[in-house]
Amino acid sequence: MKSIFRTISLRRQPNRRIFSDTPEETYKFVRDRGLDHAVEREKNLRPLLSIKDLVTSEPSKSLPISVITAQRDSLRVPLRPIEFIRSFPSVFHESLPGGIGVQPHISLTPETLNLDAEEQLVYASEDYKQGLADRLLKLLMINRINKIPLEILDLLKWDLGLPKGYVETMVPEFPDYFRVVKSRLRGCSGELELVCWSKEHAVSMLEKKAKGYTKGSPIAFPMKFSNGFVVDKKMKRWFDDWQKLPYISPYENALHLSATSDESDKWAAAVLHEILNLFVAKKVEKDLVLHLGEFMGLRSRFKRVLHNHPGVFYFSSKLRTHTVVLRDGYKRGVLVEGNQLVTSRNRYMKLMSKAKKESNAVSSRKREDKGKVEGEGEVCEDEAKGEDDDVSGSEVEDERDEDVVDDEEEEDDEVDQDQSLKRGRRNTSPRGGRRSFGSLGSEEKPHTRSRAGRRSFGKTGSQEKPRSGRNKVKLTTEKSS
Repeated sequence: MKSIFRTISLRRQPNRRIFSDTPEETYKFVRDRGLDHAVEREKNLRPLLSIKDLVTSEPSKSLPISVITAQRDSLRVPLRPIEFIRSFPSVFHESLPGGIGVQPHISLTPETLNLDAEEQLVYASEDYKQGLADRLLKLLMINRINKIPLEILDLLKWDLGLPKGYVETMVPEFPDYFRVVKSRLRGCSGELELVCWSKEHAVSMLEKKAKGYTKGSPIAFPMKFSNGFVVDKKMKRWFDDWQKLPYISPYENALHLSATSDESDKWAAAVLHEILNLFVAKKVEKDLVLHLGEFMGLRSRFKRVLHNHPGVFYFSSKLRTHTVVLRDGYKRGVLVEGNQLVTSRNRYMKLMSKAKKESNAVSSRKREDKGKVEGEGEVCEDEAKGEDDDVSGSEVEDERDEDVVDDEEEEDDEVDQDQSLKRGRRNTSPRGGRRSFGSLGSEEKPHTRSRAGRRSFGKTGSQEKPRSGRNKVKLTTEKSS
């Protein structure tokens, strides 16, 4: 069966398919908003719990900020520690103890202390310890040498849900499962070794869900693609043929199969699928799972599987890293099968979001207060404008009185003008009379006053028109003509 994700190279090695170099050669990556949100919502949870554990490890339950700053890299704090802590006032409390200086001390709020007490009860419960021991046992059985260095387990501590000091507290409680032995590896403090193989636990999650499964028969992997992902006919045919291959249990050693064969590809997919099912949140950083695969001798096969099967495994590039998410472990961005530890972590995230809601409420109140102050300022301006209008109204009334006096003077001037016009028409033509009338300087003053009257009346809104001297002169001339 020819894989659509590989090309046949007859020049290098006949009858051998090689993996395509880049993902762009095979399919276009499409994001899944629900799975991206499931990864991104835990953005600050891990560093926050790391600081919380560091504070609770102190007898006084308080810690100077300098200690947190010195361990910033190991705590994986994305910001300056003091800025990160001040971002969550509902989780951390900042104080300045007297006599110590200006360096602030960090403690936990009562709500955080209550959640920490509940978390410790989860780690101490028999159900959780038994489930954790079963998952560690399965992980050891998947590895062909049945050993895992403690350094690798420490890297996967968050994903496996291991408590603090699990080597001294939990491991001795299950002597029939595993034990800690010295390691021959350089730089390794020890290894967790399988004590006894358990046939009862050597059953994968897919085998449990498959109905009527018998060894050697095919099991179809649950596949779900992101919205917008295009599956053409050639790709669908290849997926269908791949699903019909016999299912090889991840607890079987199939390293004898050719690394480029489709049977080996399906077995490596089964191994990676089972490992992700052993993690608390059914997801893990890509570098960590490849580091584990390198120790197991499956790094290259894991990389090929992650590339060839976007319907089984999803890559999320959130949080400045690549996270591998098991698709069938989530439904609409929510974990299908939770546990006590996941519930405890969700409570921490709820407390973290409470601080954001309070800050948003404070900012909205500030905006409202600012709007009220601006509104009061506008009201004051309107009142001042009203006073100005009153003053201008009184000025208009004064102008009206002045206009009345001016109009009376205009009437007297018009009588004199009529007499002069009658005398002028006896000796000159009407045209000359008009010229002489236009040259009169006494007309300019009433004209300007009448315009001022119009402006003043326009301000008050009165419909009355001012009496104009020019109109009266015209009427007189028409009668005389």
